[in-house]
Amino acid sequence: MISVEEALERILGFVDVLQDEEKPIMDCLGQVLAEDVCAPFDVPPHDNSAMDGYAVQFASTIGASVENPKVLRIIDEVAAGRVPAVTVEAGTAVRIMTGALIPKGADAVVPFELTDEADRAHAGRQEKQIGVRCSVGVGANVRYSGEDIKRGELVMQRGKLLRPAAIGVLASLGKTRAVVTRRPVVGILATGDELLDISQPLLSGKIYNSNSYSLACQVRSCGGVPKLLGVAPDRAEQLSAALRYGLDCDMLITSGGVSLGDYDVVKEVLAAEGDVSFWTVHMKPGKPIAFGTFKRENGRRVPHLGLPGNPVSSMVTFEIFARPALHKMMGIVDFSRRYVTAIMEGSIKNTDGRRVFARVLVNKKGNQYFARLTGSQGSGILTSMLEADGLAVIPETVAAISSGDSVEVMMLDWNEAYGF
Repeated sequence: MISVEEALERILGFVDVLQDEEKPIMDCLGQVLAEDVCAPFDVPPHDNSAMDGYAVQFASTIGASVENPKVLRIIDEVAAGRVPAVTVEAGTAVRIMTGALIPKGADAVVPFELTDEADRAHAGRQEKQIGVRCSVGVGANVRYSGEDIKRGELVMQRGKLLRPAAIGVLASLGKTRAVVTRRPVVGILATGDELLDISQPLLSGKIYNSNSYSLACQVRSCGGVPKLLGVAPDRAEQLSAALRYGLDCDMLITSGGVSLGDYDVVKEVLAAEGDVSFWTVHMKPGKPIAFGTFKRENGRRVPHLGLPGNPVSSMVTFEIFARPALHKMMGIVDFSRRYVTAIMEGSIKNTDGRRVFARVLVNKKGNQYFARLTGSQGSGILTSMLEADGLAVIPETVAAISSGDSVEVMMLDWNEAYGF
């Protein structure tokens, strides 16, 4: 039996970053940029107004107040997207909308609310004048060319994880496509004579295959592409045939067939068609795990992670081992989950000296986090994962956590708005 750290190190030591691909930017969310991006032009490309108001020369507003407004002559109106045809001079103003180009001669924008425009409109006065009720400085409410990005500037480096703002920046540069590290395709196969596909009627002695769907969603949530391979019975020949359909994937994940039972045949198939790195890990849930590779005809080896069949064990071991591996394949450098220190509400026992990952619900009260178990912690109680937003980690050397003790929690969901 090996430690969690050694198991993860072996897996990460085998998998590599995948190849690059070029695709539309709208399809790149959550992927890693595989090239440097430099700006082909300034952003914004022209000086423009940050407010709806009047483009003026700041000197024309000196001394203006509510009691003594400076009256300026309106010589034009310019909307966003239109090129101004006039030049602002002393004593003149151009009515301007947000984002519109600053006219020549203007060096400031006075917002509508700092003028008497509303009063003039209410009085029905349509003359081409406006009263400015405060003085403004040079550059007031002006967005300058290149204020955000300068032409030739390195905007994003290779290795940048593309979140929504990054996609927006690419769009602001006129980029319709980007070069990114491709997403890993993950073949998912459930094993066991007792399993039925969810489209089949439930029969005596049978259960529905939930693992494949949980695992597929976990793959998708961390950026991979799941490929469901169905259900294979507990017979080596049929399991081997089913796995061959997944040999074009970047990783194979099976659930079930890795314990010590007579019908757990994943190890047998691995030994015949690939190799095995380890079988058991010092953790709970999720002690029986297999990692190895399947050989393809071209000599390429496909990494295989054999997860336990119990649904909670399957999901927890995916989180600890598969998620970091898939993120490494995607080129993501920092794939660690956030941890918080929480006060335990209730107790957790560690009966056999393994590292325990207990499903907990975390709440924040003031600046302190609190955690409580989501219910029964049996490895077959899938509903214990239903409300869990974290895994309380109990070290191998700790026999129990009592109510009021501090515990480290690996967060599965992190809500930035609430701090967890």
